[in-house]
Amino acid sequence: MNAAMTRSDRAGPAMTARGAAPAPKLSAELAHAFAREVLVTETLRIKALIVAGTVLVFLLTVAYVVAPDVIRNIWHSSRFSIVLLYAVYVPFVIFELLVLRVIQHRIAIGGDVPAIRRYFSVLIETSLPTLGLAVHMSQMGPPRALAFVAPLIYFIFIILSTLRLDFWLSAFTGIVAAVELLLMATVYPSLMFEGYDPTHEFGFHIARSFVLLAGGVLAGAVGMQLRRQFMATIAAAQARDTVTNLFGQHVSPQVVERLMASGADGATDIHTVAVMFVDIRGFTAAARQRTPAEVVQRLDSAFAVLVEIVDRHHGIVNKFLGDGFLALFGAPLADPDAARSAVKAAREMLDAMQRDNTDSSWPLRIGIGIHLGEVVAGNVGSPRRKEYTVIGDTVNFAARLEALNKDFGSQLLVSGQVYDDLKEPDGGAVQRGPVTVRGYEQPMPVWQLA
Repeated sequence: MNAAMTRSDRAGPAMTARGAAPAPKLSAELAHAFAREVLVTETLRIKALIVAGTVLVFLLTVAYVVAPDVIRNIWHSSRFSIVLLYAVYVPFVIFELLVLRVIQHRIAIGGDVPAIRRYFSVLIETSLPTLGLAVHMSQMGPPRALAFVAPLIYFIFIILSTLRLDFWLSAFTGIVAAVELLLMATVYPSLMFEGYDPTHEFGFHIARSFVLLAGGVLAGAVGMQLRRQFMATIAAAQARDTVTNLFGQHVSPQVVERLMASGADGATDIHTVAVMFVDIRGFTAAARQRTPAEVVQRLDSAFAVLVEIVDRHHGIVNKFLGDGFLALFGAPLADPDAARSAVKAAREMLDAMQRDNTDSSWPLRIGIGIHLGEVVAGNVGSPRRKEYTVIGDTVNFAARLEALNKDFGSQLLVSGQVYDDLKEPDGGAVQRGPVTVRGYEQPMPVWQLA
């Protein structure tokens, strides 16, 4: 009988991110999923812009209707036109809704938005505040308009550009805003005026434009750092899924971390392993007297106790075998104390089941067999499905040992190799002598542990 650790190898290679290093490489499937999430954040950015613009226009409209004189005083002009306000707002909303529709369509079909369209969208979108600034300047005069709130609207677009998670798109947003503000401040024909005001100097406008440019670069840096962190999180989840798929869902968190750190990939190799078979005695007969729900509930309760002990002693549950399971100590990570860890775990399991039985109306008795030896461990299977498997006589003999518990009325039997590897006398051990084991020509040394 050969035993195998059976879990699918469906995930890609484990990768990690370090500081500002290039973002970790993802499998094609996860890279596609990440690109989709980037488009989702883009839809959030567009919705935030529409909501911000709508709230601003709504407040101005209410103020204009309720207190028009106040608006005119703030505007420093009697020429404030609500029509011009909507002449800027309506095209802005239409454009953003069109972009939103395109992105939602791309998400629905599993596609992406070409880079050239992204940059074109940035150019048009960031030019809309410039159009509003032009209207503003024509209404209240260029000097007052440039010193008023209109130029600050660029920062809304720059800040929200971080949701694009793309450094160059955010930087391009800052470039467009800086260049267009500088052009409006220096080329607009109505800027010729009398009198001196330091805010009208070319250097003043250069400095403000530089702040917009710096804001775009910083927004891009923040977006890129968020992108790296998201990808690192996905890569870590991918690596963890790889370990789980290779070595089973019942690998303890501590073993998972060690496997990820060592980069274990399930490559075929020879390992010295302590193989443990656990079986619940008489379970099938007792299960006939109970409902399927009761059977599953009792098994889950027992396995929860036993698997936790295996985890704590750095073993992994290879496979559940109906009313028992196969556990490994020393694979896929080498452990010079594999035999000792397996024996300690076995004794704890016996004690734990005894305590568990006192609180249960269905007491269970388990049998355990442990053997130490070499196995061939690694991924085997078809190109579409590979499984981490352990094969060898060590596995077979451990199963035979566990079955001998029926003959001796015992609960824990170990091979001579395990007993010799314990490295210290065991006062509770009873030598059962060379025992004839099914499938083996020569009698084998077997020890019963208390």
